Amino acid sequence: MRKRVDEKATRIVLIRHGQTAWNEVVRFRGQADPPLDKLGLRQAQATADYVRNRWPVTAVYASPMGRAMETAEAIARAHDLEFRTHSALLDISFGEWQGLTPEEVRTRHPKLLRAWFKNPDAVQVPGGENLSIVRDRVTRGLSTIADSHRGEAVAMVGHMVVNRVLLCAILGLGNDYFWHLRQDTCAVNVFDIDADGQATIIVLNDTCHLRDLAG
Repeated sequence: MRKRVDEKATRIVLIRHGQTAWNEVVRFRGQADPPLDKLGLRQAQATADYVRNRWPVTAVYASPMGRAMETAEAIARAHDLEFRTHSALLDISFGEWQGLTPEEVRTRHPKLLRAWFKNPDAVQVPGGENLSIVRDRVTRGLSTIADSHRGEAVAMVGHMVVNRVLLCAILGLGNDYFWHLRQDTCAVNVFDIDADGQATIIVLNDTCHLRDLAG
């Protein structure tokens, strides 16, 4: 395992889960729980091997959604660990939009859907959550995990919305920058959190380990 630069810091390896059928045909997933598809399972294994070889960890945390746990299980197994679920990594609730395609949402809430793609920080999804709720949840979870693993490297497996919001937070950006931070399936992000809670970004949206996988 590579030596830590700062023994008071925590290295976070933040990962998005692998592909599901709902990633290929775009739908608002949120707290609906489609499983990884065949490619998603291969992505999870490739990510597990990559993290073990490049960014080895001593603990693995996952959203309690099945697609995140399947991804985390592969990563934990590669390190001879058991993953743990953490509610802070739970995906956003999309309420009335959950399971719908953008086209289906457009027929019901055209103005709100336009706002989601232009000003996501200002949108309250009907019957669901907004980005501020997700940001509060995931930043509190990050603080707890980082404080519990000083001097260690830890994997956190989340979702597109969760990861984008968390990355905005650690970069000191508002949620209006949500769409400026891409998060592909099984992307790896790496950053250090020091004892004062300040982040140093090392890697963003790294998918080089998926390059040779066929669709």
